Amino acid sequence: MLQHSVLRICQFLLLALCIFASEDFDWMKNEMGSFQYGTFPSGFSWGAGSSAYQTEGAWDKDGKGKSIWDVFSHKRGKIHLNDTGDSSCEGYYKIKDDIALMKDMKLNHYLFSISWPRILPSGIKNDYINDKGIEHYNNLINMLLENRITPIVTLYHWDLPQALEEKYGGWQNASMVNFFNDFANLCFERFGNRVKYWITFNNPWSVAVEGYETGEHAPGLKMKSTGAYNAAHNIIKAHAKVWHTYDAQWRNKQKGMVGISLSANWGEPVDITNQRDIEAAERYVQFYLGWFATPLFHGDYPQIMKDYIGRKSAQQGLSSSRLPTFSPHEKSYVRGTCDFLGISHFTTRYITQKNFPSNRGNSYFTDRDLAELVDPQWPDPGSEWLYSVPWGFRRLLSFVKTQYGDPVIYVTGNGVSEKMMCTELCDDWRMQYLRDYINEMLKAVKDGVNVKGYTAWSLLDKFEWDEGYSERFGLYYVDFGSKNKARYPKASVQYYKRIISSNGFPNQREIESWKRKALETCTSSNQLLAAARRKSKENKEHADMPKVWPVHDEV
Repeated sequence: MLQHSVLRICQFLLLALCIFASEDFDWMKNEMGSFQYGTFPSGFSWGAGSSAYQTEGAWDKDGKGKSIWDVFSHKRGKIHLNDTGDSSCEGYYKIKDDIALMKDMKLNHYLFSISWPRILPSGIKNDYINDKGIEHYNNLINMLLENRITPIVTLYHWDLPQALEEKYGGWQNASMVNFFNDFANLCFERFGNRVKYWITFNNPWSVAVEGYETGEHAPGLKMKSTGAYNAAHNIIKAHAKVWHTYDAQWRNKQKGMVGISLSANWGEPVDITNQRDIEAAERYVQFYLGWFATPLFHGDYPQIMKDYIGRKSAQQGLSSSRLPTFSPHEKSYVRGTCDFLGISHFTTRYITQKNFPSNRGNSYFTDRDLAELVDPQWPDPGSEWLYSVPWGFRRLLSFVKTQYGDPVIYVTGNGVSEKMMCTELCDDWRMQYLRDYINEMLKAVKDGVNVKGYTAWSLLDKFEWDEGYSERFGLYYVDFGSKNKARYPKASVQYYKRIISSNGFPNQREIESWKRKALETCTSSNQLLAAARRKSKENKEHADMPKVWPVHDEV
């Protein structure tokens, strides 16, 4: 009894220390300094990433079941130009080719996701295991290791089996916790002897908000005010259960790690001397990153979320908060379930206070009482939401260090897009983005942030969810119009390759030569792409020509 009491006191003190640590972030200190030369620690891991639905294609081949994205993208009007991921990059058939690209870049790791319905077509382990799906991922993992590339595997990158959505309501239903755990356990069993880095969920914010509140993403539901919070609650519990399963059954044998990948913009106060702006900026980050990270590190939702959503729920006349609650047991169960924290980051917003009265309707966005602003001078080469604001990356990484007790961090996604019509492979804006963002990460490491690896997003151009193929994030250009989905290196391939080989930014003279040399090499790639397009056009014109048959007189 005494031992149990001491244990609980220790847990309380640890939690108190974590909460105290979260107050250390200095909102008024924003160092937008000059470029910093230097290298990353020895053993720093460089990689690139992808996801199953965005790259594999083969949506209905070799026994794969339907995912919510298969169904969603087949509905007219949901995706830009009614594109689908049915074939995408045909990555399912091009493992060898794509690993050759990674090897040429000298990547240390490759981050990819396993398609749940490719392995379990109905989503349920006891129904049927698709051996062809198991074989595909075995081949991918084995070939990566043969080429000395470490696999980092995401278990859920948005492609829920459609059967689970139809029968149970997907992530609105707590039964997903056990179904997901069974799927994860199967992956540990079949692949865990070779995979040592597991990510349970990629960007659960998008799953919850865009899948169950705005309806922009699959399954396309618009459950205002509660849908996102309920989905997130079940996702957090599912993550924790999978972590405990690995910890209890596999960790001692396989010696791996289980983390989560959280996507977060940085929110900077419009006026860093204005307390209301500072509070609004912190709400922005807590409602984005803290929504998921705080339960996993501290055992409960951020207090600011509980306060704001609770108050607005009461103003609506509800008897309880629209934000679900964790029981005391659940708080203990979810706390401490991250061996590492994956951070996916692309852009920043300026934040200011803005009140949204409850009588105008409630949603995740209005619950926050804030407005997002951008500086019109920030570069925005592609996606309308993605502005290049490098200094926000360092700020975010520093915030993570102070909020969550200096966790091990892997950057699981960082990159920039361009619009579809641009077929110019000399992507100087992407080289500039990589240079500036990676340099801010270097500054964060020099500040003492425990970043162990970086993943460029993404290896290939691919299906970009509701934007279809209209935006391109890839280091490699994919010719989606060609039969074999040919890959062509953009200039950024050579630039990133030099960052990897130098493990950072050794000196000014060398770095200035990288861009020049990269732009020289992309000229030949442009010529190859242009020649391939001409040939494709000629073949199409020939195929479209009317057939002329000889006419014979009847005898």
